[in-house]
Amino acid sequence: MNIGILGTKLGMTQIFDESGAAIPVTIIKAGPCVITQIKTTKTDGYQAVQIGYSEIRPKLLNKAKLGHLKKTNSPPLRYLKEYKTNSIDNLNLGTTLSVETFNTGDTVAITGKTIGKGFAGTVKRHNFTRGPMTHGSKNHREPGSIGMGTTPGRVYPGKRMAGRLGGKKTTIKNLQVVLINPENNLLVVKGAVPGKVGNLLSIQKTIV
Repeated sequence: MNIGILGTKLGMTQIFDESGAAIPVTIIKAGPCVITQIKTTKTDGYQAVQIGYSEIRPKLLNKAKLGHLKKTNSPPLRYLKEYKTNSIDNLNLGTTLSVETFNTGDTVAITGKTIGKGFAGTVKRHNFTRGPMTHGSKNHREPGSIGMGTTPGRVYPGKRMAGRLGGKKTTIKNLQVVLINPENNLLVVKGAVPGKVGNLLSIQKTIV
């Protein structure tokens, strides 16, 4: 796994290319992120790099996190995330990672939490077909049968039924970087990314 950076979704818009075609894009405020910890096989059993994002007031963090950040002289950071990596060469504590680690045309994988839509039925959640709407039918959006009779006499685990929709971690792969603005820490990618405005995102460069 390669090291990524954390960012915040600012919203969607569209830009126009040289031929005049409209391209839907998402604007992300990515970084700056600080390397707060480097884990090695000798000390932790595996190699990983921990980064922090979004500086906040110290009073908003507990003593455990403040003490952890103080060991590396890092500022108070709201979010911490760890990336496993095969190589930790040329990585130092306190190094700042920014959008300049990406180039226009790179493909990235963006991970975030999808928009939560609350409790939903089978038609909306799993695209089940509804029942007849006329001729006296009283089964419009009901789930229908959920299992067999005496044998097995139970509902199999994993049965698709009504439940919570959205609000889960997901990854959108192969999104293309269209524009980079290092002055304002902005990353513009083609297409949509998970979540709503203000959602925390993890952006990693795709290894070709």
